[in-house]
Amino acid sequence: MALFKGAGVAIVTPFEKDGSVNYKKLEELLDYQIQEGTDAIIICGTTGESSTLSEEEHSDVVRYTCEYVNKRIPVIAGTGSNCTETAIDLSKKAEKDGADGILVVTPYYNKATQKGLIEHYTDIAGSVDIPLIMYNVKSRTGCNIEAKTAAYLINNVENIVGIKEASGDISQVAQIAHLTNGELDMYSGNDDQTIPIMSLGGIGVISVVSNVAPAKVHEMAALYLDGKTKEAAQMQLDMLPLVDALFCEVNPIPVKTAMNLMGMEVGGLRKPLTPMEPEHAELLAQAMRDYGLKLV
Repeated sequence: MALFKGAGVAIVTPFEKDGSVNYKKLEELLDYQIQEGTDAIIICGTTGESSTLSEEEHSDVVRYTCEYVNKRIPVIAGTGSNCTETAIDLSKKAEKDGADGILVVTPYYNKATQKGLIEHYTDIAGSVDIPLIMYNVKSRTGCNIEAKTAAYLINNVENIVGIKEASGDISQVAQIAHLTNGELDMYSGNDDQTIPIMSLGGIGVISVVSNVAPAKVHEMAALYLDGKTKEAAQMQLDMLPLVDALFCEVNPIPVKTAMNLMGMEVGGLRKPLTPMEPEHAELLAQAMRDYGLKLV
């Protein structure tokens, strides 16, 4: 059984003015997502600035989220690292703290071979009893999970259940679907490819856009799952200008900017991420207005 179907939010980590985690605001964001129909919370992923959270902060945020959500919807914790042992440690802590599953990105900087990826994911999955979703995003990590590797892992490691596909390569997505015979739960990792990936057998999206338009992203995925493919495709096309604006600078700079423009007050970014360029912020604000989002 899939961890979730539909729209999972790759949620931001809100910060106080001093740069510490704003847990009160995190509660507000979690309630907002659940109220708007989001199907799963993905905490401490790329959008959550996991790379600049200390290991202690990382585990604290995961634990706090699991306790606050309290099984209302699934919580999936980002626990990836370029060090296998670190990823194992984070995964064990996430399981202990109540996560329903883990999302594990390919090792960055090391650029593992396909054999290395098999050993990396096998070791991490073997350290926990909760389901593992692989996260394939070569543009950030320099490391690609090839279709044959994904197929090997799903066939040989019991609790590897899914893949977040953000390679941008639709042909690769099709090959993964072909080789795994529907046994691997596929989620789009790119908001502009949700419906294309679902048309190849995907069951949802792990979405950045859901931070600002959760009900819309949920509705789009739900329409497709309900067989209303034409309506879902139109929602995807209507969303594209907003998606483009939300990725005109590196994620999560634009989405945090957008949330603050909407009055959500999620705070700033941790360096080396810096505030959005003014001209890009203007374009983002216009795209948000055009999509019907309310700015303060």
